[in-house]
Amino acid sequence: MPIEISDVLLDQLTSSIEQKDNTAILQLLGDEHHADIAEILEDLKLEEATYVIKLLDSELTSEVLMDLDEDLREKVLQNLSAKEIAEELDELDTDDAADMIAELPEDRQKIVIAKIEDSTHQADIKELLAYDENSAGGLMAKELVKVNENWNVLTCVKEMRAQAEFVTRVHSIYVVDDQNRLKGRLSLKDLLVTSTKTHISDIYIPKVDAVNVNDRGEDVAKVMQKYDLEAIPVVDDEHHLLGRITIDDIVDVIREEADRDYQMAAGISQDVEADDSIFRHTKARLPWLFLGIFGGMGSAAIMGSFEDLINEHAVLFFFTPLIAAMAGNVGVQASAIVVQGIANGDLKGTIGQRLFKEFLLALISGLALAGFLFLFTFLWHRDLLTSIAISISLLVVIIVAGINGTFIPLFLSKRGIDPAIATGPFITTSNDIFGIIIYFWIAKEVIGI
Repeated sequence: MPIEISDVLLDQLTSSIEQKDNTAILQLLGDEHHADIAEILEDLKLEEATYVIKLLDSELTSEVLMDLDEDLREKVLQNLSAKEIAEELDELDTDDAADMIAELPEDRQKIVIAKIEDSTHQADIKELLAYDENSAGGLMAKELVKVNENWNVLTCVKEMRAQAEFVTRVHSIYVVDDQNRLKGRLSLKDLLVTSTKTHISDIYIPKVDAVNVNDRGEDVAKVMQKYDLEAIPVVDDEHHLLGRITIDDIVDVIREEADRDYQMAAGISQDVEADDSIFRHTKARLPWLFLGIFGGMGSAAIMGSFEDLINEHAVLFFFTPLIAAMAGNVGVQASAIVVQGIANGDLKGTIGQRLFKEFLLALISGLALAGFLFLFTFLWHRDLLTSIAISISLLVVIIVAGINGTFIPLFLSKRGIDPAIATGPFITTSNDIFGIIIYFWIAKEVIGI
């Protein structure tokens, strides 16, 4: 069961820390999961959290550090010596160790790496730090179990036992040749039921999904999701086996990508969290808010050019917010579906086919809404031409907004730009302007002023 983080527990822990009662501290934390301990530390002061971190055994401390909030972890690491950090890194898999070191200032990274006693672990971490953090190389861990195709089953089992000591969880057994090129994977069942003298080359499965070390993390996530994989090997251009990526790392990629897209769709131009400073929040939000105000100014200027029409038919003014809102809503709906399809990799057909489908959807919705609005307007105002003008405008605006909301993210994606920026304020503002122009132009043509 998860630990219950109550005020009583926090008070007892704080009191024990003040009295430096290490025994009481360890009893309070007991055998709790490292994720629960990390959550408790986030409710303590920095000095108190650091004290507990130093008290725990190294293996547990390393796991707790990885589960801490990034900002708190950064502050805690500042309070640890290079030797203390290196001791924690020795307990972590290479991918987690590289992630933690990457959060340190560059000059301190070199000092900490030099303090790592295991030379192989040290070299692996250096290799991972050389890759882009958003690439397969930046996500992979060096720990894995691999066997040579020329070994027999008996040798294979001995080697696997030695390798498994350094691997937290064995997802797959990879088969390589003498040049360390990935050849396939090995079934544990086949290994158990086969004669000890049989060569691995006779029983391994040649089909194995792999990703290139330079592939984007998002692309790796799509492959693992498509084939329902818990782990996937990473190879270079010559197909040499370099490491593996596990599902927990991909979950982090998916969550970060979803957070980023959600914030971009809401008009936030950089990654922020609720507890970030006012300055950082302002910097992230203000650019899109300026886009909104410029869009509003543009709409006001457009309406000003139709001043005579509005003066003669004031009822048109009252429907302006409705037209603008419908344009924005339809555009956001269309773009959200397209962006989701692009992100999931399940968007089918050409741009022309997607636009035609959206045209039909917008036409059906537009006819239904325009018909309803015509009845409402005519019953309220008893002006046939004005009712026709407003309802036709709504129909055209919905069609244009739907096509616009579909085309823009598809266009951006084709140009290698994140289509998530198309949703939210960008689509809303652009469709507001198009909607106002279409509305008053059609009204002027229908009414004849």
